[in-house]
Amino acid sequence: MDFSVIFSDALRSGIGPIAAVYALAAMGLNLHFGYTGLLNFGQVGFMLVGGYGLAVTVATYDGSMWLGVLAGLACAVVLALLLGVPTLRLRADYLAITTIAAGETLRLFYRSSWAEDVTGGVFGLQRFASDFYDLSPIPPGTYGVWLVEFNARDLWVLIVGWGLVAVVGVLLALLVHSPWGRVVRSIRDDETAARSLGKNVYWYKMQSLVLGGVIGAVAGMLQAIQVQSVNPDSFDPAVTFFLYTLLVLGGAGRILGPVIGSILFWFVLTFLDSALRQAIDAGYISSDLISTSEIGAVRFALVGLALILLIVFRPQGILGSRKEMLLSER
Repeated sequence: MDFSVIFSDALRSGIGPIAAVYALAAMGLNLHFGYTGLLNFGQVGFMLVGGYGLAVTVATYDGSMWLGVLAGLACAVVLALLLGVPTLRLRADYLAITTIAAGETLRLFYRSSWAEDVTGGVFGLQRFASDFYDLSPIPPGTYGVWLVEFNARDLWVLIVGWGLVAVVGVLLALLVHSPWGRVVRSIRDDETAARSLGKNVYWYKMQSLVLGGVIGAVAGMLQAIQVQSVNPDSFDPAVTFFLYTLLVLGGAGRILGPVIGSILFWFVLTFLDSALRQAIDAGYISSDLISTSEIGAVRFALVGLALILLIVFRPQGILGSRKEMLLSER
């Protein structure tokens, strides 16, 4: 087994564009769940409308990339309002039910034959990110350090992606430490107490839902740009649960929690995938025990086991505070 290849594959995935996309989407979810206490199971829906808002504007209607970005953001705001207006006055579980249903409904709608002329149906839309890559100052070629290398296109997405993560992280840090942030954290800890102090809980929840949804939409656009394709089946409900995994790993209610969680998640997932494949090829693991087609399921099972151990021994996550966790449960 070549551990240098295994480690380089894992490191490339852990700091690559996909990790930046998931970190960004999880930061939006962290604002919902970690800071405001909103149980949103449909963050992937915001990613979907963001990615398709960009792709449809450029590929279907021949608009500019910047117009597509505005369309994606607008779609996220509208989706947040449609979800929040009827549910945020009710108990948290109603929002959870509504969001997971909305995410799946949107996926089925975008892949339907009725919407095929606009969304491309089951085939999606392709090759709409040329304006983004035209902005790249990086000459064609391969760049990297040690064993980790990226081509010019992936490196450009990586720089923009982690740059957006840094900008959003700074803005969220300023926001959650402002008076607005103290109010939403008080709503998370004790909604009744916040309401008794005269705070409009419904309005603050709505603002949080919109802001977190917009961040999720930006992540969806970045994902669409990175692969130059949008397909409804890329936005299935499992993506949202991956994002919650990142929060559990890094720590909910922490600015860097989703970032650390995303890096660890993709590093470990790719490390296990590469290690299992090499172990099977080298004969260390019998193909009768684990076939190549079963590697995906096995690596998720191993990650799930590690997650259970983390929850048992450090339920607040790597960066989380046990004191704050206990206070929020009171």
